[in-house]
Amino acid sequence: MSTVGEVYREGRRALFDAGIDGPDFEAGCLFQKAFGLDRQERILRSAQAADPVKTEQLRGFLRERINGRPLQYILGEWPFCGRNLLVGEGVLIPREETELLVGTAAELLEDSSEPEILDLCSGTGAVALTLAARFPGAKVGAAEWLEPAFHYLNLNLERQGLSNIRAVRLDVLNPASAERFRDLDCIVSNPPYVRAEELPGLQPEVRREPREALDGGEDGLDFYRAIAKIWAPRLRLGGVLCVECGEDQARRGCRPLCGGRSLRNPLLQGF
Repeated sequence: MSTVGEVYREGRRALFDAGIDGPDFEAGCLFQKAFGLDRQERILRSAQAADPVKTEQLRGFLRERINGRPLQYILGEWPFCGRNLLVGEGVLIPREETELLVGTAAELLEDSSEPEILDLCSGTGAVALTLAARFPGAKVGAAEWLEPAFHYLNLNLERQGLSNIRAVRLDVLNPASAERFRDLDCIVSNPPYVRAEELPGLQPEVRREPREALDGGEDGLDFYRAIAKIWAPRLRLGGVLCVECGEDQARRGCRPLCGGRSLRNPLLQGF
């Protein structure tokens, strides 16, 4: 019978041989999912016999990962700004770089005690939940259209238990969706912004995420144009618009949002 240490090393080796980036980290995550042991506990029990049932469960997780299923989907949850969010097929995985978007919005709203905030393309609710916790007096709307993502959004809102946030099912690209909103203090969004032609070249695990949450159209700017035309007018005078974009998209993304005006326009401080 294999020991705990041997089973972990077997998993790490399998991920390494499959070309998975960070095999030590991912093997540790999957091991903890199967065995319920964190790194310290795993080391302390490394010489103990490994439970055969848990060993087979780990090997199943490893096969899923090697076959391209995202680590986050296998784990079923992923951290963002200090809270664990439920994730799975059909919802975009929260990413560390989106924390910059949240931080920028929070900084621009620091003088507002009760801001009204709308998070477009909310997905898991990562951005909306973080801002709702940061501003307890705020009214936060978390808007999502994709049915599987909306399911996870509701699960996360229920799990986090914040009273100042609600899920809203709406299509960001549909002008009728904006009619109920006015005088917002902040619109924040991490919209789809990958160019359609780039989608086939993404990493295999990224291609397992919902295409609709990645595909920004031919030039990647479809949602920015919609946000500029449909949603920006729903801000109050002096309101804040913060969006995430790709590394090479800031200048091009600014054009639809500011209509050629200076980048010092307050609406663009999120770039």
